[in-house]
Amino acid sequence: MTKTQETIDLVKQWWNSLTPIKQNNNLPAKGTVAGALVVLETLKVKYVLDIDQHRAKGQSQIKGVGKARVQKILAEFGEMRDFLKEGGRTNRGLAGDVAKLLDALSSAALEPLPPDTRNGILTEVQGFLVGKVSEYFSRERVKIIYDPSTTAWQSIHDILESAKEVGKEGPVAQYLVGAKLALRFPSFNIRNDISSAQDELSGSPGDFLVSDTVFHVTVAPTPGHFEKCKRNVEMGYNVYLLVPDRILVGTRQNVEDFLPKQITTQSIESFVAQNLEELSRFSKGELVSGFRQLLEEYNDRVDQVEPDKSMLIELPRNLQSQ
Repeated sequence: MTKTQETIDLVKQWWNSLTPIKQNNNLPAKGTVAGALVVLETLKVKYVLDIDQHRAKGQSQIKGVGKARVQKILAEFGEMRDFLKEGGRTNRGLAGDVAKLLDALSSAALEPLPPDTRNGILTEVQGFLVGKVSEYFSRERVKIIYDPSTTAWQSIHDILESAKEVGKEGPVAQYLVGAKLALRFPSFNIRNDISSAQDELSGSPGDFLVSDTVFHVTVAPTPGHFEKCKRNVEMGYNVYLLVPDRILVGTRQNVEDFLPKQITTQSIESFVAQNLEELSRFSKGELVSGFRQLLEEYNDRVDQVEPDKSMLIELPRNLQSQ
């Protein structure tokens, strides 16, 4: 076994010994990853395994752990996503976790190695941790804030905007429409395939089919979508094309130019919100519980078919008691 592999194995044992945090999708504290990356970088300059030499003033935190420095290290490994908000400074167990990492490195006995060789191994250890960073993103749910004083339309819009910020708007939109249809028509078998599945491969004329009406959901309509809609019309279906409100006007104009008066083009926000209000009998009080029901149905559908659990929506605290 090479010294590199031996060191990585010891670091893996350290990683597996860390306490998973339920609120962190059962992963260790982000601050622990941040502190480990920074200390490993420091060790490339001065290889000292005494934890006290890495403590900041006050002895409770680690020197140099901050968002900018951590993001710079991640960027060197090609990880450009925003990992931290506070750089791990609020992680009370950080120093203890890092001390255990230093113990693992001590067991690897890297001191006699030439600095370049040792630094190469430390870089490999950092690479291992950067690989773990991707798990935080893959498990991190879409986060939303629910304000019951706003309209149902606005609440749906806010979900799409939050999803758009993390590059998940398309799948989230599709699962939202599916959840809405499943709640509105419980006696129908509303299709629930993984969001990346193609209509042609599934044998479905669109994303969803209710009676003789086909629904297409997209956040970026292309000529291919219009062609699908045209084929649906030619086959005798009613057709809905659902898009985010921000592109509704342009999409509607393109649809009318392509196939006038035969395709219903509507915003995802309006389509989902209107039925949500109807199911809540236009009661403001019932709308809150109805919105929670929509999110729960959405999460159930995602959980059934989606390997990427980051598509799940984290239920806001003010809905958890509803």
